[in-house]
Amino acid sequence: MKGANTQVVVVARWQVSDDRLGEVLSHVAELRECSLAEQGCLGYEVFHGLGEPTTVLLLEHYRDDAALETHRQSTHYQALVVGRILRMLAKREVDILRPREPG
Repeated sequence: MKGANTQVVVVARWQVSDDRLGEVLSHVAELRECSLAEQGCLGYEVFHGLGEPTTVLLLEHYRDDAALETHRQSTHYQALVVGRILRMLAKREVDILRPREPG
């Protein structure tokens, strides 16, 4: 692996209570827009479970480790995720992945 110069993928799965889902999705829409404006953000997709409508899955792609860290320290991440969204989640799972090189 190429370490710090290799693309990083974040898969975040959030379980939200029914009464907070609309509010969380509103914040996520703003978060997505701000994140995509970051130089190191290569993609940001939002999904919800067909059988579990209160499950939100975020699929984020960053150029490298530094870009992910820049994202986590950004004003919009701190305000929206840390300041608002986290307290509305019943459960949160986050996986940080790298593309697997052939062989």
